Amino acid sequence: MRKTCVAVGIALLLAAWPTAQAPSPIPTVTVLKPARVFDGDAMHEGWAVRVKGERIDAVGPAANIAAADARVVDLPGTTLTPGLVEGHSHVLLHAYNETSWNDQVSREGLALRAARAVNHLRATLMAGFTTIRDLGTEGAQYADVELKQAVNQGIIPGPRMLVSTKAIVATGSYQPKTFVLEWTIPQGAEEADGVDSLIRVVRDQIGKGADWIKVYGDYRWGPLPGSHPTFSAEEMKLAVETAKSAGVPIAVHANTAEGMRRAALAGVETIEHGGEGTPEIFKLMAERHVALCPTITAGAGPWPPANPDSPAARRKRASFKAALDAGVTILNGSDVGTFPHGDNARELEAMVTYGMPIADALKSATSVAARVFHMESQIGRVKEGLFADLVAFDGDPTKDISALRRVKLVMKNGTIYKQP
Repeated sequence: MRKTCVAVGIALLLAAWPTAQAPSPIPTVTVLKPARVFDGDAMHEGWAVRVKGERIDAVGPAANIAAADARVVDLPGTTLTPGLVEGHSHVLLHAYNETSWNDQVSREGLALRAARAVNHLRATLMAGFTTIRDLGTEGAQYADVELKQAVNQGIIPGPRMLVSTKAIVATGSYQPKTFVLEWTIPQGAEEADGVDSLIRVVRDQIGKGADWIKVYGDYRWGPLPGSHPTFSAEEMKLAVETAKSAGVPIAVHANTAEGMRRAALAGVETIEHGGEGTPEIFKLMAERHVALCPTITAGAGPWPPANPDSPAARRKRASFKAALDAGVTILNGSDVGTFPHGDNARELEAMVTYGMPIADALKSATSVAARVFHMESQIGRVKEGLFADLVAFDGDPTKDISALRRVKLVMKNGTIYKQP
């Protein structure tokens, strides 16, 4: 009996004793040697970057970057930049010239749309965009949250995702609307109105995993042509205050001057589109530090457009110039999904064509985007300690913006997904 008790005691002690931990793997060290580095602010000739694990370990003149025991990737003739940021994406949509929005939302099932989105994420990453903000699943419920989980768990390749789930619209203002009136049709966004409903829906979307809340501040509704404001100024402010209590920022779809005014006064962080913005509205946005995500190329077909002098193009060019003149912070965002994923660079080309200095356009997709997203300590610069999200382009995009089409290397979190 005594031997049995001793044996049991030893077994219990062994069971409680901490097991030996396997040694942590030594982080992979990689040295990237391009012709030049655009660090998110300025260009540097002859610099190199050392990456250790998922972080940037050192940046500077190539002669000062130790390469011993490192994998060296030579990138002659290229410019290395921070991974680009897409500020307005819809990974659960595909190009409207393939299938209309109405048919995608009402006739394509959730599994089919999620399967397409896997390809969209891969195409976006391969195009050099390592972070995206996805602004609405357009009827695909909370699939963006789970796609984000799949990327984070390494199940599928894709950019870092900031998601907004279903987006929020005023009752009766959104789509689809082509069915008989007595039917209750699931909408492409979540309807909410007034104090109780708005607070509940904002909180529910945050609870489901929304990193940003997307609100439609105006839309094409009512008997009159064109867009009109949907939520009142009080409703807009209520949504913003509710989200900010959880530390979640709000983006507002707004094209009309009044919709933009209400959003800016409510304290939103970004306004999407802004096609009818006036100098007065853009001055208000600048004063209140509200960024503009212009989506110049949204739904415009191939870039450059077949008719660059159309009335719509002239209006967009004028509003964008007014935003630049007012000093509004510009966030790169294209509304990709209305056109093919992977063609994201066309928005940067459009901003340059419409008068934005090339270096500023690049910042709108790197350091400025990181600041707007409150991620300055993680992404947006080629800087020691930040995530190793790095892209190499053939040529110099600060002199020729079309170089963004010539992607030679894509690294995200220290992992190379594409290289020469």
